[in-house]
Amino acid sequence: MISKTHSRAQPKDRASALILVRDPLIDSEHFRILDFAVDKRVPSMHGEEQFVEAGSLMSYGSSRVDMFRRAATYKDKILKGAKPTDLPVEQPRKFELVINLKTAKQIGLTIPPNVLARADRVIK
Repeated sequence: MISKTHSRAQPKDRASALILVRDPLIDSEHFRILDFAVDKRVPSMHGEEQFVEAGSLMSYGSSRVDMFRRAATYKDKILKGAKPTDLPVEQPRKFELVINLKTAKQIGLTIPPNVLARADRVIK
């Protein structure tokens, strides 16, 4: 039998951060997840900027704009006759750190100045 002291999560069992990866379920429920994280004062991090705009604390990931621009180069080569199988597979070249200061304030977190200085974009 489980004692009452173990039937509920104790404060020490509480998560100290939330990292979310792209997934159809997470994407469909991201507003609920972000509201929950802010309500529970848990910092959340994503790999894409649009989630930070929606209320996540921060993101670090490849630049979608840069990837789409580079995809246009591939399309151009294919339209000019190149075989897709002959084109090299490339990894992202540009990564971006985006921080949401409004969310940081809501959860009672202070972002160190050196981290803010490294951010590519800060949402105030």
